[in-house]
Amino acid sequence: MTFPKYRFLQYLTLKGDFVFHGSNNVGIDIFEPRAQTLFNGKLTKAVFASSEANWSMFYAVLDRNKLIGGFRNGCFVYRDIKYHYYSLNKLTLNNNPWTTGKIYIFPKSNFSPSDTGKIPFDEWICHDLVRPASQLEVSAKDFYYVNRVSTHKNNESIVKTLLLYKLRTLKTRQRKFIN
Repeated sequence: MTFPKYRFLQYLTLKGDFVFHGSNNVGIDIFEPRAQTLFNGKLTKAVFASSEANWSMFYAVLDRNKLIGGFRNGCFVYRDIKYHYYSLNKLTLNNNPWTTGKIYIFPKSNFSPSDTGKIPFDEWICHDLVRPASQLEVSAKDFYYVNRVSTHKNNESIVKTLLLYKLRTLKTRQRKFIN
């Protein structure tokens, strides 16, 4: 019996021993910290990961070369429940922005949460060089939320995108983005 890749990754997520990094770059042997911005706007030099594999898969299968405007996404935790949102503008969505990539799997012990506020994003960071314990090739067909990607206008506030996400994805769940 064959299981979908997202189910295997969900199993690893539930186990709680790993964090995940998704990328279109399928040849990374060692990750090195880079200057980036945390979800809360603070600058840091780190390797980023998430304890939620499905969020990382978005980064593995989204071809940023096909972006027209910005994209919005996240996985935040409230009362131990993880909430996801994924939004592209219509031009990007019509540009078939999906590709193949890899999920890099790291021991969670090498990372720490980037924030522990009341509603933190599931963002983990490591300030040292780090080698993945394993990796898994994935495509958009493996991305559990591919039919739950909503659309937003480029000038729309992030708050509005979040508030309208569920309503917008009711419509997108009926569409198929992947052939």
